[in-house]
Amino acid sequence: MTSQLTPFIWMDGEAKEALKFYEKTLEAKIVFKETFAKSPDPEKQKLPADFKERIAHAVLRVGDSQLFVADMIPDQASELEGSKTTICVTTSDAEKAKQFFEALQQGGQVMIPLNRTHYSSAYGVVKDKFGVTFHILTSRR
Repeated sequence: MTSQLTPFIWMDGEAKEALKFYEKTLEAKIVFKETFAKSPDPEKQKLPADFKERIAHAVLRVGDSQLFVADMIPDQASELEGSKTTICVTTSDAEKAKQFFEALQQGGQVMIPLNRTHYSSAYGVVKDKFGVTFHILTSRR
């Protein structure tokens, strides 16, 4: 079982521009990029047309590290104000993901409940009691 922390930057429509910028300035390589239009999540398909080409999720490799970048969906903008950077805890074990999620939510707030998604067997978002937002993600489906 392995675990790692990954910075996750939230944008409000600037993710494509940010990806190009980080690709150049950090000598990063885009290893994954998905727009809301390409997402298989039915809820994402209900977004306004002008949001469909925004970035739902992207992964940059910078040396041996990763940086996640995504655009916020319309309802998230006010929730994430001042929180453009979050921490993504990635683990290969769904039980460990559940353990992290449950521990971090004590005194905090669940933003997205821990559930299976098309890209992870356990994914959720929780803001801890200190106001730090964590994405919990298993690296295996």
